[in-house]
Amino acid sequence: MTKIYAIANQKGGVGKTTTAVNLSACLAEAGKKILIVDLDPQGNTSTGLGIDKAKLKNTIYNVLLSEVKLDKILIKTKQKNLFIAPANMDLAGSEIEFIGIENREYLLKTTLSEVRNNYDFIIIDCPPSLSMLTINAMSASDTILVPIQCEYYALEGLTQLIHTINLVKKRLNPDLFIEGMVFTMFDARTNLSIQVVEEVKHHLKENVYKTIIPRNVRLGEAPSHGLPINLYDSTSKGAESYRFLAEEVINNEI
Repeated sequence: MTKIYAIANQKGGVGKTTTAVNLSACLAEAGKKILIVDLDPQGNTSTGLGIDKAKLKNTIYNVLLSEVKLDKILIKTKQKNLFIAPANMDLAGSEIEFIGIENREYLLKTTLSEVRNNYDFIIIDCPPSLSMLTINAMSASDTILVPIQCEYYALEGLTQLIHTINLVKKRLNPDLFIEGMVFTMFDARTNLSIQVVEEVKHHLKENVYKTIIPRNVRLGEAPSHGLPINLYDSTSKGAESYRFLAEEVINNEI
């Protein structure tokens, strides 16, 4: 049965898109059929998977406005088993476009229902804000994965994010839950990273993945080459970590 994940954290720079791209690629590498939905107007997920945003005629924006069917915009990536519904800056106007549309919180859910059974996992990369796009992602998802950067302000905004998730659960999607938190940009050489991990585990009752994503130069380089880390540098610490995370995600389904 297909499971839909929203990768969400309204705080920018926490490794959200990095996690969406590389978790998707490593799940696909493990033999799962994956659809990744770029729901961020910046379109960084699309760029990170080698898509030229300037050449896109239609994107997820056009699908949400019922101008084209989802299967018409899907692009096969360089990673076997991984397909993307791309985005570009057109998506930035969606907040205004959605005004007046009936059941606008469920536009993405309705869209994904057409292809849901074709994939093992659908991963949604949310924008770094609690916008109508993020609400759509949460309404369409079974679960939320929250990347947390190992830095001083790690807990900032998490309370608000959890509050929003609970509101969506109460009013729009009663089956939604938080799958877990995943720590990113971990530097074992610093006491701060270790302290942040311990603090989050202490303060939050949510599940925390065993896998911790290290701060890794190769992870930072991969998007500029339009490749996920497992294709850019298969033996790097970053690739190894996202494979472990993919394994955890798969094992959670067993």
